[in-house]
Amino acid sequence: MEPKLIWANFASSDLNRTHTFYTALGFKTNGKYTDTDGASFMFGQNNFIINFFTEERLKKDVNGNVKLPISTNEIIFSLSATDREEVESWAEKVKLAGGIIISGPQNYEEGYTFCFADPDGHKFNVLYWPGM
Repeated sequence: MEPKLIWANFASSDLNRTHTFYTALGFKTNGKYTDTDGASFMFGQNNFIINFFTEERLKKDVNGNVKLPISTNEIIFSLSATDREEVESWAEKVKLAGGIIISGPQNYEEGYTFCFADPDGHKFNVLYWPGM
């Protein structure tokens, strides 16, 4: 089995806030969901898509229970940075957009990184790694 595409679907407690947050960070909207139960953004050079839906919609779509990750880790997406200064810039943008800094910019082995959560608790790591 070889999937043609891969994307992520997350729950959002406030789609307007989600849209405002990711737009403030500079991510492009996918344009697929423009109604009140979804938002969609493209990440990175390959335009990896992350969709955000209301909890009710996502529960219906997956025929199961869905929880927001406020106090747990569901998955942590990593976003590459070109240098240490870009990591610092991301951290500042996240703060201004209303994100939660989980761990501030710091050295990590050969690289430099920080971790943040969006307003719903979805976690991201921004990482500069020499040669990547």
